[in-house]
Amino acid sequence: MWAKPEKPVPIDSSQLTVGLYVWIDLGWNEHPFLYNKFRITSETQLAELRTLGLQHLYYFPNKSTASPAPLVEAASAPEASHVPVELKADLKEIKEQKLRAQKDAAARAERGWERAAKQTREALVGLHRNPKQAGTILATLSRDTANRISAGGEVLLHLLGDRNGEGPQFHALNVMTLSMILGKALKLSETELADLALGSLAHDAGQARVPSHLLKAKSRAKHEEDFYRAHVQYGVEMAREAGVFSPAALAVIQNHHEFVDGSGFPSGKPNTNVLARIVGLVDRYDRYCGPESPEKPALMPAEALSLMFARESAKFDQKLMSLLIKILGVYPPGTIVQLNDGSLGLVVSPGRESLRPKILIYDADIDKDAAAVIDMAESSDLKIEESLRPASLPPDVLQWLNPRQRLSYFFSTDSAAD
Repeated sequence: MWAKPEKPVPIDSSQLTVGLYVWIDLGWNEHPFLYNKFRITSETQLAELRTLGLQHLYYFPNKSTASPAPLVEAASAPEASHVPVELKADLKEIKEQKLRAQKDAAARAERGWERAAKQTREALVGLHRNPKQAGTILATLSRDTANRISAGGEVLLHLLGDRNGEGPQFHALNVMTLSMILGKALKLSETELADLALGSLAHDAGQARVPSHLLKAKSRAKHEEDFYRAHVQYGVEMAREAGVFSPAALAVIQNHHEFVDGSGFPSGKPNTNVLARIVGLVDRYDRYCGPESPEKPALMPAEALSLMFARESAKFDQKLMSLLIKILGVYPPGTIVQLNDGSLGLVVSPGRESLRPKILIYDADIDKDAAAVIDMAESSDLKIEESLRPASLPPDVLQWLNPRQRLSYFFSTDSAAD
């Protein structure tokens, strides 16, 4: 259960010293620091704080490693003019550049998702009516995606904003996105990535021939389960009719429900196809986070990974499982977390280290679109204390954070094509 953080104590700026954990009561854009709450670790930070002319400054005793310095009367206090103002301007510009870069990357991912979602929906809905036209759309999208993933240096995963509507494009794009990031990490060739993209986009295409009530059923009778499992073969047939699926892409559709221990379907044989293993693993993860049945509870991202690792390891390729956990991090996108300074946030992107993701910081005083995204890799002081269940949060906090029942994510690269 989330508890409100320690109450801050007001102090004068003359009492600042290295070791104090301070709170700057200013808007995020009104100071040069990456965040409003932090422990002072250098004389440079002290100088920067003194240039701000703060009227409202606070510190947290329990989080500080030092006590406030003695109060100095205004006439004797250090003058702000003794501190180089260029330093303040430079640091603020650096912060604003980082924010712009983060927002730009997120915006590219949003635009990319919108384009891909429109094409994917059109193709998957039309695959059984006009397979060749739909196949051309999927093949073109897959080649373009593989080209960007291969050509781009760093590939970033983003949790997207609110996505409205229904359709097969949501799950298909989630699976493709994570599959491609795994494929990139495995150093697959561009051709292999294109096959992976095409197979992952169409892995559940055969569900178009299965009645909706069976797809969304919490449990199924044997004959209903057999009908549901037939979606694999339906998908293979539709893909063959499209005429653009390579044997490798067809194998993804055919085998994505087969497990490495032979306990899957439709054949019940061990899955030896690496592309199908990737899609099968990612498909399982995304279905735990966003079940087909509205009667099944959606697991938090960290819960889904933990369950798969603890109970289903034998079903999946261990190398791929470890790689997925490394890529998503201990706190995957969509996880609500509490930091050691008492603040709350929503993980929006993994970091380079599994314990240090990028977090949208909750601030009730500003609009969510203007809130800061903190890269924890840039702060040694900030740490995640725990992940929180949405139900443990006050309604107003939950409404602001708005963790979605259905997670949607996409990627960005450093390529201008995004």
